[in-house]
Amino acid sequence: MEGGAAGWRVPAPGPDDLVRWPEAFGTRFTVLVDVEEEFDWTRPLDPARRTTTATRAMPAAHRRFRDAGVALGLMVDHPVAVDPASVDHLAPIAQDGRSEIGAQLHAWVNPPFGTDTGLESFQGNLPRALEADKIGTLFAAVEAGFGRRPRAFRAGRYGIGPGSRGLLADRGIVLDASVRARHDYAAGGGPDFSQIGNAAYRVDGLIELPSTTVFTGRARRWARGLYRTAGRIPRGRGALARSGVLARVPLSPEGVPIAAATSAIDAAVADDARLLVFSFHSPSLEVGHTPYVRDAHDLRQFWHWWDAVLGHLARRGVANASIGEILSAA
Repeated sequence: MEGGAAGWRVPAPGPDDLVRWPEAFGTRFTVLVDVEEEFDWTRPLDPARRTTTATRAMPAAHRRFRDAGVALGLMVDHPVAVDPASVDHLAPIAQDGRSEIGAQLHAWVNPPFGTDTGLESFQGNLPRALEADKIGTLFAAVEAGFGRRPRAFRAGRYGIGPGSRGLLADRGIVLDASVRARHDYAAGGGPDFSQIGNAAYRVDGLIELPSTTVFTGRARRWARGLYRTAGRIPRGRGALARSGVLARVPLSPEGVPIAAATSAIDAAVADDARLLVFSFHSPSLEVGHTPYVRDAHDLRQFWHWWDAVLGHLARRGVANASIGEILSAA
């Protein structure tokens, strides 16, 4: 294994690395969608699972977001990029003047394939040459399907490694969204982002845009140490959340109650966050593909979540920003 993401503690940016947003940018939010194949979340990852039928729900979803003034960053992976029907569903979205096609690497379904080490779902665990070849194959597929090479990228499972960003920058990526703030995947063989906050920063020639995660609760000012300590106690973090002492809230409609999301937005605004990054998986737009949308009721709740959250953002004066607008401001 060369380098690799396994157990890699991603270093926090220094003060000079942080993006300085213009005053006119205000406080903004963006929505990134992991547009990907459907797979069984309860079973080991399977290279043969490449169906992308849920992309048929993207045009209707896009209309709802567009009508609300929200641009989408569509981070498409290899099974999507090489499926003509999926391309037909997605290509018109990128013509709305603000939404954009980016790329997402699911290493386990993205050729070429090497020896399965059990950790290769995190691209940063791959030998450097194989990681580079997979990125090249993905970007070529995106360009062939959508007519332009991507400039924004996300690693599937947030699985970047120490050398990943250099490979991306060499191939024209300018914005990476592979970091999930305040999360640690080291126990499963992935990177540790526990030292990374929500602020965008510059690293290895890229702008890094962490997926926003906010600590809420009465003890949020002591969050980092307390949350780490609670993780050593069985069900300790759950007890803190249920008691209102401390909760870690990612900005996503998947598994996050509306009240928790709006509290997290309020906390982020209070912390003077300038850009909030929301995300979800495209298979959640249909019933039965993810644990978050198991039936028709869950799907209605998914859209109720967005209606409530977008309304709350508007009341707080937090406007939407597209990938292009983010890059221009940065």
